[in-house]
Amino acid sequence: MALTALIDSSLLEDTFTIVPRLDRPSTYKDHQYQGSTTQWDKALANTATLYVGNLSFYTTEEQLYEIFSKAGEIKRIIMGLSRNTKTPCGFCFVEYYTHESALECMKYVNGTKLDDRIIRTDLDPGFREGRQFGRGRSGGQVRDEYRQEYDEARGGWGHMRAKQEEERRIQQEESYEAISTVPTGAELQINSRLGRSSPGYRNGN
Repeated sequence: MALTALIDSSLLEDTFTIVPRLDRPSTYKDHQYQGSTTQWDKALANTATLYVGNLSFYTTEEQLYEIFSKAGEIKRIIMGLSRNTKTPCGFCFVEYYTHESALECMKYVNGTKLDDRIIRTDLDPGFREGRQFGRGRSGGQVRDEYRQEYDEARGGWGHMRAKQEEERRIQQEESYEAISTVPTGAELQINSRLGRSSPGYRNGN
């Protein structure tokens, strides 16, 4: 009986260990972070800041306050902006007053929907001036440089795909030649289809 209980307890423990913790940060490390991996991990273990991604360009700061304040008192929200246009480009930083609030947000807000999009949160070592701007060549996020699908909530086509679509449109316009002269015999055929007996019909004869 004791052995059975021990086995059941062991299986139960194994079952729970395979379920990932919802407040665990991802394996992502900002390539512009100047510290070591150990310093990065230490910063995440104490941080009160979250990086939030996959936002609609139209999501407002007020909307973010409403949903993220459910996890704790917010110190400030820094909206991610296009480096060129200074308009929202789909991410932000949320600063809480405590590390515990950031963990609560990871548990209960990460993966929820906002403006019909699943938002992603991750622990961040801390906001620094300049990080609010996109790092893509076009000024927005790098992910939107190479995105091939059309996403209306994130500006339509990705930057590279938008350039391809524009080039294709220009090529189509250049290759199109309006018919300036009617080929021989074509006018008679057109008149016949329209029930006109002769070219003179055009002149009201």
